[in-house]
Amino acid sequence: MSKWNKTLAGMRNNPRDGWTISDLETVARRFNIECRKPGGSHATFSHPDVAEIVTVPMKRPIKPFYVQEFVALVDEIPNPPSDRDHE
Repeated sequence: MSKWNKTLAGMRNNPRDGWTISDLETVARRFNIECRKPGGSHATFSHPDVAEIVTVPMKRPIKPFYVQEFVALVDEIPNPPSDRDHE
């Protein structure tokens, strides 16, 4: 199982596990989710095929609510990459 897949599975199973912005970025790269950090205290995640935009405070650890919102964004992506696809 690849790192992004393990990370996403962990977020699904335990959103309270002390996740960081870099963990979300690992998954975001795999799903072609754009991560913008405009210099403030938040990161914004968006995907061109999904209307929802998720804004996450960059404090560590990320609160479970934001992890769940991020996972919901991932779940909305049509035709997501499979674990068999190469990174």
